Amino acid sequence: MEKSEHFSDYLFAKMGPPNSTTVHGSELPPKTTEHCQAPRELKGYRKWIDENLMLLVTLSGVSLGVILGFSLRSFHLHEDSIMLISYPGELFMRILKLMILPLVISSLIAGSASLNARMNGKIALRTLVYFASTSLLNAILGIALVTLIHPGDPDLHNSIDRSTDRRAAVNLLDSLLDLGRNVFPDNIFQASFQQAHTVYVPKPAVLHAFNETVNENVDETMVDESIEIEQGAEAQREEITEPALIRVIQYRSGTNTLGIVFFCLVFGTFLGTIGSKGQVVVDFFAAIFEVVMKMVTCVMWLTPVGISSVIAGKILGVTDLHLVMAQLMWFILTVTIGVVLYQFIIMQAIYYVFVRRNPFKFYAGLIQAMLTAFATASTAAALPVTFRCINDKLRVDQRITRFVLPIGCNINMDGTALFISVASIFIAQMSGMTLGFGELVTVLLTSTAASMSSASVPSAALVLLLVVLTAIDAPVQDVTLLFAVDWFVDRIRTTNNMLGDCYAAAVVEALSRKELMALDAAAILYQELPISTPNGHVSLEGQTELDSTCTIPDAVIVDMNAIMNTVQQQQQYQQQQQRNGYVNHKN
Repeated sequence: MEKSEHFSDYLFAKMGPPNSTTVHGSELPPKTTEHCQAPRELKGYRKWIDENLMLLVTLSGVSLGVILGFSLRSFHLHEDSIMLISYPGELFMRILKLMILPLVISSLIAGSASLNARMNGKIALRTLVYFASTSLLNAILGIALVTLIHPGDPDLHNSIDRSTDRRAAVNLLDSLLDLGRNVFPDNIFQASFQQAHTVYVPKPAVLHAFNETVNENVDETMVDESIEIEQGAEAQREEITEPALIRVIQYRSGTNTLGIVFFCLVFGTFLGTIGSKGQVVVDFFAAIFEVVMKMVTCVMWLTPVGISSVIAGKILGVTDLHLVMAQLMWFILTVTIGVVLYQFIIMQAIYYVFVRRNPFKFYAGLIQAMLTAFATASTAAALPVTFRCINDKLRVDQRITRFVLPIGCNINMDGTALFISVASIFIAQMSGMTLGFGELVTVLLTSTAASMSSASVPSAALVLLLVVLTAIDAPVQDVTLLFAVDWFVDRIRTTNNMLGDCYAAAVVEALSRKELMALDAAAILYQELPISTPNGHVSLEGQTELDSTCTIPDAVIVDMNAIMNTVQQQQQYQQQQQRNGYVNHKN
């Protein structure tokens, strides 16, 4: 009887609300298939379209932008018309950049607070080693390709008009020192909108001080000697008028994301050590992260208009597209071959070696983020979309992605290292320079170091290229040759940068799997501990606060080996119980 009652309850629950009908005066039983609250499961191509709808929207925006840009070039539109075509894309870029700062701050603080200090140190070390290794690998790949293909033709050096700007005063030391100044900002609020950088300016008041010194030393009674002093002063004045430059630290507009990343990492790490007292703050930043991601989801429906406007405006803005592409075709081809080799061979091999999964399935899940990075030419602008793809589609641990992606967005520049190494040797080849082994090693090291100090903004690599050219004594003014094609090459290399961040998150997650499991186990164990006293001391049953010797300090230090041994013992015990139960049942 009890079973029949349970069965009837189940039957009525499956039938749904009453929906009886009357036919010929007799009431029919309700239809069980109508007004059912369970959603219908999509199958076939409809399921595929539903899962990849956002990808199709992004791909349609890129295709529409390319078609629109090349179609309108024959009309020779006015600058105002091109500006109006680019305007929706400008607004789209501004909205994406608007979300970068709250996204970076919330993700880093929430991510680093969810781990302990020792775990943060291990993840940071693995992340930095991976970034430095892949950047060095890209620089080696670029040098090998540009040496084999040899795209630099000396005849091209004279066929394109070049500006006659004099050598810029830049070197690798200034770039590295500026990197340190930006990592450790002196004002966190100023870091939100300004970056520190070194500039060379003429030494002030040199001539005035020199004239006063000469006038004080001139004796009025020595007329003949005064003429010689004036002649000597004229000669020295001509030498002084030559560039006498000094280093000056100035601030330029732009978010100092490196400084904000460092502050948030330290803040989140110490926030995680104060236990329950800081949980409110952690929940606050986690809520901000979720809100920003929901905003990103809404903004992505504007992708067809925004991305197509950006790409069409860039294509229409190039003066002579066919001539530039024809003259620099081998340079573009060399960079493209390097990007393709790294993405489809080297990167997939690295993923398979460390993660032991299908790398191309992981690559397919990042196509939407890659198209966004290609359209915006900025890993920072594509960061919200990257978070959405790697968390929702690929299910990488959020504690790792919130930690690795914001750092990689500013440090990991694999495509930039490849581009700088190719571009510097390309310019040297056009100038007829023969680079020896020492110069190639210099290009390798300076390209890697300069790429890690690159800003995550469009065309930032052209500024860093001056550093490498100065190191090998190549003509700096020839950088202007690459401005005509950088709008396209920048988009290609940005996809390398973005994918490098995502693959780094997957590799670091695989290397940190034991620590993450230990943290999960520790969270479960600590949830089962007795309620603590107001002073944070755990009172066990039958003990007072003063008698208790089992205390948990505010800064919890998790013994990973002990927890992993406990978890393994529990698993072995459960397996033994299952075996014993199976034997008893068989008997």
